[in-house]
Amino acid sequence: MTDAPSMPKSSTEPPTKPVAARPAIVVEQLVEPGEDDLHALCEAASAAIIDGGGFGWVTPPEISTLASYFRGVLLVPERELIIGRLNGVIVASAQLVLPPRNNEAQHHSAGLMHAFTAPYARGHGIARMILRRGEERARMLHRYVINLDVRETQEAAIRLYESMGYVRWGVHPAYARVRGQTVRGFFYYKMLPKRGRHPAEG
Repeated sequence: MTDAPSMPKSSTEPPTKPVAARPAIVVEQLVEPGEDDLHALCEAASAAIIDGGGFGWVTPPEISTLASYFRGVLLVPERELIIGRLNGVIVASAQLVLPPRNNEAQHHSAGLMHAFTAPYARGHGIARMILRRGEERARMLHRYVINLDVRETQEAAIRLYESMGYVRWGVHPAYARVRGQTVRGFFYYKMLPKRGRHPAEG
C-alpha cells in the first residue's frame, strides 16, 4: 500500500501585500518651462480654479490664456514661481512677490500669492513644502516678513497657514464676489527670523 501524497501545510500568516511606491515630490523654482511643464501647470491651475481657489478667476479660462499668464509671471523681475512636482508632473505652485524697487519702505517684506494644489494631488504635503520653500527663499533675499491673503471659503488653505504660524491681522468684509455671493477675505503675516537673530531685534 502506497502512502497518500502529503498535503501542503496551510500558513497562518496572511499573504503579504505589495508595498506601494512612495510618490516622488520635488519643490523648486520654475524659470524656463518646456511645453510639457507649462501645459501641466495650466491643467493644475484650471483644476484648482474649478475647485474654488488659488486665483482671482472663478471660472477657468482657456489653457492658452493661462499659458500666457504664466509666461508673463516668469518675465516679472519681482516675482518667482515656485512649483511642486508629483512624480515629475507639476501639480502645484505659488508666487513669491517682492515689492517694486521704488518701495524702499517695504524692502524687508515679501508676499505669497496665488498658491494652489490641484485637487488630484492633495494629501501629500506639497502645499506645506511650497510654503516652506517660499519662506526660505524670502530669507535668502533678506525679506523677513511674509504677507498673504485668502478667501474665507478656502478653509484648507486657512488651516495650513495658521498651522505654520501665520497671524491673521485683518478681515475685508467685501473681499471678493464669487457666483453672486460676497466673500470675506482674511489677511495674514508671518515674521521670519533673521539668520542668527530674533525677529523682535529688527
